Amino acid sequence: MIDRTELQTALTQVVQGMPGRLIFSKPSKGNPYRRTEILQKKAGYQIACYTEKQVFHENITPEELLTKLTEQMEQFGQLNAWNDGFEFMVMVSAKGKVHYKKKQLQISGKNGQTAVGAQMESHNRKKQYLLEEGTIIPPLVDMGVFTREGKVVRSMYDKFRQINRFLELIEDELSKKQRDHLTVIDFGCGKSYLTFVLYYYLTEVKQLSVQMIGLDLKADVIAKCNQAAEKYGYDGLRFELGDINGYQTDVPVDMVVTLHACDTATDYALYNAICWNAELIFSVPCCQHELNEQMKAEHLGLYTRYGIVKERMAALTTDAIRGNLLECCGYKTQLLEFIDFAHTPKNILIRSVKRPMSVASVAKKMQQEAEAVMEEFHVKPTLYQLLKEDGRLQ
Repeated sequence: MIDRTELQTALTQVVQGMPGRLIFSKPSKGNPYRRTEILQKKAGYQIACYTEKQVFHENITPEELLTKLTEQMEQFGQLNAWNDGFEFMVMVSAKGKVHYKKKQLQISGKNGQTAVGAQMESHNRKKQYLLEEGTIIPPLVDMGVFTREGKVVRSMYDKFRQINRFLELIEDELSKKQRDHLTVIDFGCGKSYLTFVLYYYLTEVKQLSVQMIGLDLKADVIAKCNQAAEKYGYDGLRFELGDINGYQTDVPVDMVVTLHACDTATDYALYNAICWNAELIFSVPCCQHELNEQMKAEHLGLYTRYGIVKERMAALTTDAIRGNLLECCGYKTQLLEFIDFAHTPKNILIRSVKRPMSVASVAKKMQQEAEAVMEEFHVKPTLYQLLKEDGRLQ
């Protein structure tokens, strides 16, 4: 039986020390969590409770910290906490006896800076990823990005950064609006590595209710993805066999994602998103062959004379036209660098957000710009033809 008076006294001293990091260890029998970590944030603290396969987050105010520490000590035998100058330790014996220690950290570095102070300063300078190392994320473990202990595999740091970059580009828009639910369709999902990670982020980190559908043409891939979703316990994620062209759904769609959908498959995905009035579109195009095969130029032949220049020009022109056409249909659109060009030339992400109200003059200008380029290079992109035939362009 824990001596609650002694426990409250010890924990109060910890809170008064304004620690930046707290770790609970030595879980009691029956505790579903193997470790709990609390980090100081700008607006308060973030609690991360780790099971063998998952992590659960909760944000609290500074005023709630003491209550949360008390709750956690009911399930753990030890608490270690640090501020810039001291380490605090609270331990509970098997008989419920509370032991409290406070020790000054050794000075190291210039100007009398403490070891933890230097460590925290280094931590603050270090890139803060949305998916932090040390968190056990089953899809990343199976992908070989994380070890079973949640550490990034040395040779997979580039992939780890790419995944976080993708999530950052999505989080930038999600953070602008309060929401509880998202319906997401991932066109051309393939083996769905990023699909699983995105579902994890939206449900486990953002704590949203999510219904996500992955669509692909390969039956064996779809079967394996559904098996993996069941293995991870991702009840809101399912995979279907089907073609992007002509795919229909009766469910209102909030977000459309396409990752390396080949050539005109991206156009059909964007067209569907526009028809569904989807609020968010995130598309990483791939293999823009269509315009490369059509491009001819009378006044700007320089851009079509050399094969490698023509190929890159066709890809950039394809995405620039797509961006303008999305603007014509009422979307604020950006073309962003997805990952460093050194890793792959397929590094552009189209991010489009539905505007509350479209401006006719802006739409007209964007269409005229696109059509001027199309006329110069004698091209007719699939997305333009689909929108024109559907009466969505003037």
